Amino acid sequence: MKLKGSFLLIFFIGVQFYGQSEDSVNNSTFFVAPEFLVGKTMEANTGFPETKLQKSLFLSLGTHNTTLNQQWASELGFPKTGVSIGVTDFGNTEMVGMAYSVMPFVEFGLFRKKTDNWNVNIGMGAAYIDTQFDAEINPSNLAVTTDINWAFRSFVYYKVLDKSTIDFHLGLGYSHFSNGHTKLPNQGLNSFSVSLSSRIGRESEIADIRTGSKLKKKNRYLENYFSFRSGIGQNVLSRVFNDKKEVYSAAFSGGKIINRTFKFGGGAYYRFYEHYYDHINENGQLINEQVPEYRENPYRYATNFGFFGSTELLIGHVGIEFDLGINIYKPFYKIDWQLSQGYFYNNEYTTLGEIDWYFEVKRTVSSRLGIKYYVINTFKSPKNNLFLAANINANLGQADFSEVSLGYTYRFNLREKIRQ
Repeated sequence: MKLKGSFLLIFFIGVQFYGQSEDSVNNSTFFVAPEFLVGKTMEANTGFPETKLQKSLFLSLGTHNTTLNQQWASELGFPKTGVSIGVTDFGNTEMVGMAYSVMPFVEFGLFRKKTDNWNVNIGMGAAYIDTQFDAEINPSNLAVTTDINWAFRSFVYYKVLDKSTIDFHLGLGYSHFSNGHTKLPNQGLNSFSVSLSSRIGRESEIADIRTGSKLKKKNRYLENYFSFRSGIGQNVLSRVFNDKKEVYSAAFSGGKIINRTFKFGGGAYYRFYEHYYDHINENGQLINEQVPEYRENPYRYATNFGFFGSTELLIGHVGIEFDLGINIYKPFYKIDWQLSQGYFYNNEYTTLGEIDWYFEVKRTVSSRLGIKYYVINTFKSPKNNLFLAANINANLGQADFSEVSLGYTYRFNLREKIRQ
């Protein structure tokens, strides 16, 4: 339920993205973009089902953000925002299936020119996949095990034909689907595609805005901030211990906001894993053999804390965040790794995951990617603001748990530097 709540938040944020241009220069900023893609679904595991050509159809509904009073729009070269709705055939409908996805997106010019033919499009949302791993009838597909999954896509587009109300683009990009470690196996579905798309809608005044004919020079704004968040997530321990349990987290951070758009900072986090606590308390596999002292204080050894650096892009009510951190304390991860990376037969382990250099890197590096919704528009630089967020937390790049969190941000020391 918590994972599905994350996707409801993503959908709501998509609606917000779609409506970003309420005070635009030109009322005709709405566009529709049908897109056809072909590509290849990569093998998720050894013995993965054979796939033919991957085919997708997407329809994007969005707006050109030409608002002059929103600094984030000018800082990003007046990007497009909206929602993409798509259907993907992975090339084997019987064993890999179809994906039905909804993804909020932001698209901005690769170069800050009057006429920018190159664009980058990034979308993150949710997908329903109608075929999953099944130990009896579909054992060779270890890609996904749940019907509701995270969806991500990143594309580069080149405008090949430009007309007054319609233009055509060629695209190249990457797509990913996985459940955020809420059930195993979860190798994920990854694919590379090329696309042909058209944009139906006017963009007549954006070129003028980009050259500054209608845009006054913006002053530079600097702010400091302090933020706190608390969240609850879900994950599983391994394919043997494959029931979802909670992960409770808290974090605080501080840093600087530049031009009400770019947020940089750092802080510390704390997490408590219910799976770790129960496994220790119940004297689960490997506890007596390797770490019997954990039973003296299961709560302590089920915790994790560390430090992180954070970057966030503020787009009105929406924030897109990426964190990279270092785990200072995560003692149970050694047991987690051996169980989750091991091999088993009839629910009995035959081989445990190897403790090697790769384990050391995974144990040390944490990462976090997600999207936020702020109650008060961030452009207004409110001193006090609340946000709701949906995130994937990872050990390096491997999903650890999916999470919904509630947070608070306080801004102070707003300084304005006047540009001549």
